[in-house]
Amino acid sequence: NMAEHNILTVIQNLEDAGCDMEMVAEFMKLGIAGNRQNQLKLLEQHRKRLLEKVHTNEKRIDCLDYLVFQMNKEE
Repeated sequence: NMAEHNILTVIQNLEDAGCDMEMVAEFMKLGIAGNRQNQLKLLEQHRKRLLEKVHTNEKRIDCLDYLVFQMNKEE
């Protein structure tokens, strides 16, 4: 069944993107209701959260790099 295959592919994609089961369920529920706009909003919100984590970790890496730089300078 093509539709069933697509649904499973979408679920797998959402899980691979780090969405929890609650979000997957909400996304599928919106899909059944034909509410594509809110599905897209849900994806955009998740993307924003992931990007915030990236930026947080970039700052942490900068702090580590600075510390390594200072330690190497002292040698």
